[in-house]
Amino acid sequence: MTTALLSIEALRRNFGALSALAGVSLALEARERRAVIGPNGAGKTTLFNVITGQLPPSGGRILFDGHPIAGLPPDAVARRGVSRSFQRTNLFPRLTVLENLRLAAAAKAGGSYDLLGRVERATAPLALARETAAAVGLTDRIGEQRQLEVGVALATRPKLLLLDEPTAGMSPEETQRMTRMLEGLPREVTLLIIEHDMDVVASLADRVTVLHYGEVLTEGTFDEVKRDPRVYEVYLGSE
Repeated sequence: MTTALLSIEALRRNFGALSALAGVSLALEARERRAVIGPNGAGKTTLFNVITGQLPPSGGRILFDGHPIAGLPPDAVARRGVSRSFQRTNLFPRLTVLENLRLAAAAKAGGSYDLLGRVERATAPLALARETAAAVGLTDRIGEQRQLEVGVALATRPKLLLLDEPTAGMSPEETQRMTRMLEGLPREVTLLIIEHDMDVVASLADRVTVLHYGEVLTEGTFDEVKRDPRVYEVYLGSE
């Protein structure tokens, strides 16, 4: 019997009288690619915020790699191997692609955030930055921010990568490029992704969890989920 890399048990998060998460439970195996879908207000981003320490839970447990992380601050969660990208880019816009990636790599290694020094002085983080740039298709591109943000998250060498709407606002061509890039990520990085584009979900996800009003409505493979009439009713629209 395998132990889940991420185990969430009866997780709750309240905002006053509003229950954004109402007892969510899920188990994510190492190397798995899991999509979380659901209508706006279902609790998807709140779930990510609680996992990564942006918000404390109101109840329940989160185990990562067998250790409790619920209520830990974001930096402590990150040091345990959890990295995240956001719906809105979270980069240093005045820095180059390589400098953004180098800073992320240096943070993982306990390196310096000296923005005034030359990036070439940090040999190990620089090598990792170049490797990561190649992995996310940015070796010869400058400024493709969402790909870069995934690269920044990967440069911390996470065990678990959380992606919040990585294709939001993209053209079909950009979405296809992002999807191909994510498909090419090493399986050593377990992936948990919030995504509205069902083509992206179908391409990437081994399993899908559907949230509705802060609860797990159903989960399974993409084909199993799309055949569930409740999913059509609350999210995909009636046939």
